[in-house]
Amino acid sequence: MIVAIHPIMDGMDYISTSRVLSLLVGLFWAAYLDLKSRRVPNAFWITWASPAIFLWTLELLILETPWYIFATAAGVVAYASMSVLGTPSFQDIMKKSYVDIVVTIWYIFALFGILVGLYHHGNVNFLDLVNGSADEMSSIWWSTILAAIPILIFDLAWRLRLIHGGADAKALMWIAILIPSWNVVNVVYPENMDNAIIVLPPSISLLIWGGFIFLLLPFVMVIKNLATYGMGPLRLIWHAERMPLSEVKQKHVWLLSEMMAMPSGDYGVHHRTRAPRRTPTAEELDAQIDALKEANIEMVWVTRKYPLLVFLIPALLPWYLLGGPMAWFMPLIGL
Repeated sequence: MIVAIHPIMDGMDYISTSRVLSLLVGLFWAAYLDLKSRRVPNAFWITWASPAIFLWTLELLILETPWYIFATAAGVVAYASMSVLGTPSFQDIMKKSYVDIVVTIWYIFALFGILVGLYHHGNVNFLDLVNGSADEMSSIWWSTILAAIPILIFDLAWRLRLIHGGADAKALMWIAILIPSWNVVNVVYPENMDNAIIVLPPSISLLIWGGFIFLLLPFVMVIKNLATYGMGPLRLIWHAERMPLSEVKQKHVWLLSEMMAMPSGDYGVHHRTRAPRRTPTAEELDAQIDALKEANIEMVWVTRKYPLLVFLIPALLPWYLLGGPMAWFMPLIGL
C-alpha cells in the first residue's frame, strides 16, 4: 500500500531538520574556534551563511511566495552582512570595486522588495497576524521583515558593548537568519508555545536560555573548587579558580592576584574579587606576573574568559525541547 505524503509538509520537515543540524554543527564549530583563539574569522560566518540563505530560499520556493518576499529576505540578510562585509562606499563604487557594486545592487533589490511588500501587506491588522487569521502571504511577509528585529537588537547590543564579543553578536545574527521564526522549528513540547499570545524570536529565546545556563556557572565553580582545593575564599570560589602562575599567559583568563601594599604596611599578595574593567596591556600583565614571581607565588587566582557561545550550546537542549522560555515562565507568574 502506498501512503501519499503531502510534498510541502514533507519538504518543510526536511528543511526544519537541516536548519537545526546546521545550527548545532555551526555553533559547536564557532565555539571551538572561539575557545581556541578567542577569534572567529569573518570567513567562517560568510561560509556558514550559505546554508542559512539556501534553506530560507528553499522554504520560500516551496511556499511559492512572490518575488518581493525573496527580496525582503535578502534585505534582512543584507542588514546582517554589514557586520561582516561592511557597507559599500561611493568612492569604492566609483573605483569599480566588484564587491561594493554587487552589494549595492543587492541593497537596492532588497529595498524595492520591502517597499512592494509594505504596499501589499502594510495595512494588515496586527491582531490578525498574532491569532493566525491573516492571509498566508501577509503572514509570511511580516514574519520575514520581523526577522530583522533580533538582528537590530544584537547589532545595537554589540555597538553599545552589552555584547562584548564580535563573534557572539555575529553568531546570534547568523542564528536569526538560519531560524527566522518558530514556524521552521519542530519544537518537541510546543504546548505552552501554542497557547502563548506573544513569543520571542528563536534567536533571542536561545540567548535567554543561554543566560539561564550562565546562572548555573557559580554552582559549578563552587563544587569544582571545593572538590579540588577544599574551602577557599567565599568571595572567589563562586567565579574564580586557582592556577599555576606559569600557565597564566597561555590561558584566556583574567589574573586576579597581584602584589600590593597592605594596610599593615607590608607588601603582600592581594586577590581581586572582580576582573579588571580594562584589559591590561601585555606589558602590564608581564609586570604583574614578574612581581608575583619575585614574591615566590606559584599559585594564583584567575577567572576564565568564557565566550557567550559556550553557554549557547547547552542552551540548545531546552530551546529545542521547550521553545521560547517566556512561554513557560510567564504562566508561572500568572501572565
